[in-house]
Order: sequence, then structure tokens, then C-alpha cells
Amino acid sequence: MSLTLGIETSCDETSVAVVEDGRKVLANVIHSQVDLHRDFGGVVPELAARDHLERLPGLLDLALEKASVQPRDLDLVAVTRGPGLVGCLLVGVGVGEGLAAAWDKPLTGVNHLWGHIYAAMLSRPDLEPPLLGLVVSGAHSDLVRMPEQGRFVVLGRTRDDAAGEAFDKAARMLGLGFPGGPALDRLARKGDPDRRPLPRPSLPGLEYSFSGLKTALLYRLRDLGDSVTEQDKADLAAAFERSVVESLLEKLDRALNEQPATEIVVAGGVAANTLLRRRAGEVVGHRARLTMPPLELCTDNAAMIAAAGYYGARHAANVDPSLSW
Repeated sequence: MSLTLGIETSCDETSVAVVEDGRKVLANVIHSQVDLHRDFGGVVPELAARDHLERLPGLLDLALEKASVQPRDLDLVAVTRGPGLVGCLLVGVGVGEGLAAAWDKPLTGVNHLWGHIYAAMLSRPDLEPPLLGLVVSGAHSDLVRMPEQGRFVVLGRTRDDAAGEAFDKAARMLGLGFPGGPALDRLARKGDPDRRPLPRPSLPGLEYSFSGLKTALLYRLRDLGDSVTEQDKADLAAAFERSVVESLLEKLDRALNEQPATEIVVAGGVAANTLLRRRAGEVVGHRARLTMPPLELCTDNAAMIAAAGYYGARHAANVDPSLSW
């Protein structure tokens, strides 16, 4: 049995977790900073970093207590080293380095994007590569192939805004506040996408682009002007959501046709979206087994970092966060 302590501070969630053998979550404590940033309409990096620093000691104690382990029981400390907000990452890495030194434990830096794929393995212990993955988060929309543990090949990614950024900006246009993605999801459930249809972004190959869709929504709202109703907003939210989701899944479908795989993973914060969770299963169908982590493992959390760290360390992965994957 091997126990990994995970630390995640890449953006606006502070999290500490203990994971056994890279698969079994013994504790996964998460503090969200949503209330801290809400009045600003987005994440303020300096405030986020300070809050991570204040919260980490208490979350560490709570995670160890929940897992019923002592520092001497741990075999590895894994911490997110990128990509993310620099100040926030420095807090987590600094704490991880200090703990590893004080406890005389090995330390491994983890690529945050790897973590989202490994979140799926926490929810389905028999999941193994090779697999095809779609990682959709606030800053990334990436199609990747994972031929073996600790190795990824990028097939396609966004040229501009990621899906999560597009949802947040659309929510801001619709006056939904922060965080935008969940608010747009809720509003879209009340709308009809066919009443106010929006174009579906399409690029050749397996790349994404959502900037044009964002502009199309802005123009629709300008055309409606002061006459826009709450139902109009709900219809536009539904149309925007459909365009993003169908664009994401169109490329996943193409990748699956070009490079057949028996295992598919759709993960990341945007994987919590209601329509994406439903449509992904319909698009993949019987061609492969689809795994989407439960909602608590879609957003940033330390359990996925611990799992990725465990496998990365075992397979001698040398991760440079500046390269994304």
C-alpha cells in the first residue's frame, strides 16, 4: 500500500487529499473561493494566493484526520506545479516542499491537466490506458491520447478561448455573475436553443475556437437592446451552451473515428455541465466505454493531483508545466 498526499492550489480552489495506490480516495478536502471573488466578477490572483496560504494548514490537518493517517504513514507528496496562476502555484509548491523536507518524503510536481484525466481513474478503478481524453476546463479545451501511464499526445486544442472561458464570458454578457458556467447551465435549462439559434464553431482538423461564438452572442444581445426579456436570455443561454457542447463533441467524435479507442474520458470543470454529460454518452454510444468523473472530481481537487503524482512518479515522468501536457 502506498499513500500519496496531494496539494492543489492552481486557481481558486484550495485542496488537500490522501489517496491510496493512486486509486482510492481516503480524504479529499476542498475549499472554494467563490465567495471571495464573486464581487469582482472573476478570480483576483493576489487574493487567491493569500487565501491558499491561510487555508492550507487547516485543510492539511483535516485531510490527515479524515484519512486516519499520520505524516510518517505517507510515501509521497504530490503538488500541482502548473499550469495555473503563478502566485497560487508558488504557495502550493512552497508548502509541498516544506512538508516533504520536514517529513523526509519524496516530492513530485504534477501537471494540473494530467490530474483531470486521473480523476476519471479515481471514479473507475479498472480504467487503464490506452484511452482518448477530452479535457475541458476554464483555460483548456484539449483532445489528447494517453497510450500508457504517464504519457500524453495532444491531438487538438483551442486556438483562443477555452470552453470554460467562453461560458464565463457569455454568462457575464447575460448578467449572470460569477461563477458563470454553473449559472449559464441553470439558465439554459429554462430556454429553447431553437428560438434564438447561434452558429456552431467549426475549424478543420481537431482544433477548437469559441471567440466567434462569443461575438455572435454579443451581437444578438445588441440587436435585442432594451427589449431583451428573461426568456430571451434563457433561450440565448441554451443556444450558446448547445453550440459549445456540440463543437466539443464533434471533434471528439472525429477523433474517435480517426483513432478508435475502447476507453473515452471527458473531464475537467466543464465536464460538470448538464448538457455535455448527457450528449457525451449519446455521441460515444457503443463504440467505447465513456468515463466522466462525478461532479466533485470534475472541478479542481487534490485527489486527482495525488493520483497523477503517484503514477507520474512511478513512471519517471518529467513534466514541464510550460508545455501544458
